[in-house]
Amino acid sequence: MNERLRVAVVGTGWWGGEHARIFARRPDTELVAAVGRTPDKTHAFASSWGTRGYTDLDAMLEAERPDLVTLALPNEAHYDTTMHLIERGVPLLLEKPLVFRMEEADAILAAAAERNLFLAFNLNHRYAEPVQRAKAAIDAGELGDLVFVTWRFGGEPNFGKEPWGNLVETQVHGLDMLEHLAGPISSVAAQATDRTNAGFYTTLAVALQFASGAVGSLVGSYDSSYAYRDTQYIEVNGTAGRVLIQDTVKRFTLQKVGDETRQVWEPGYFNDEARTFVYTFDRHVDAILAALRAGEEPPIHARAGRRALQLADAIIESFETGRRVEV
Repeated sequence: MNERLRVAVVGTGWWGGEHARIFARRPDTELVAAVGRTPDKTHAFASSWGTRGYTDLDAMLEAERPDLVTLALPNEAHYDTTMHLIERGVPLLLEKPLVFRMEEADAILAAAAERNLFLAFNLNHRYAEPVQRAKAAIDAGELGDLVFVTWRFGGEPNFGKEPWGNLVETQVHGLDMLEHLAGPISSVAAQATDRTNAGFYTTLAVALQFASGAVGSLVGSYDSSYAYRDTQYIEVNGTAGRVLIQDTVKRFTLQKVGDETRQVWEPGYFNDEARTFVYTFDRHVDAILAALRAGEEPPIHARAGRRALQLADAIIESFETGRRVEV
């Protein structure tokens, strides 16, 4: 794969535009197609990125022969298209959530494993500069033994048909991040409310036990606003210090026990790349393409999407039964 990689984007919504932006502008890729459902919107989208539009997925595959296909579809419409592309043997980059049903997640992973297929999953929060600095500090032992970890994330709603949409499609990032920083979660105990939209659990709070012995919490909401300061917040507290991550890309703080000074990272005046949330996806794509070219497993495999769904299912069970659930 020494030539420019041929990439096709499936999905012509807002986040599909971020996929198109990346692959249309990289010097090592060529955006060969955009696939959508309606001809006018699809062709307008494709034209805006200097590529060809298709409403027939198989026709696109036959005509363009992409090296990688990326999916940015509506949250509840992932399964059928993903399975179809796996059956066609195409390397894939999938958006979250993987799916909403565990049996569908297992079918996707089994079909991909049978074909030894490249199956990347876009948990791009991991590539934010504050997150990478926090991970490095934790791995270096600068926090000592972890004791508690907090994730909070809330904004305006993104309703579909699923009553647990906030948990499965938005807080997937929190479930992944908590384990990325603090290791496996071993049990969950949950509360949730549908007071603002009956039948849809728009805000939830979850108590967590980690396999290490640490504890944690997750608060996720569709009853908040992305305009608020610290709408996304992570605290990792250990026996020797703690780190804070504010608004994913805004600020990283490291402070040691008993030290009244803090180490703070914030993006500088000219550092637009690090201060911009969508560019966390660009960073992830760097790693994805390096792995694809090398014939290696993707840096974040779709198994991470299944794991987040497994945790979400345990949270739902905990809420519905009123008890702590082992994971």
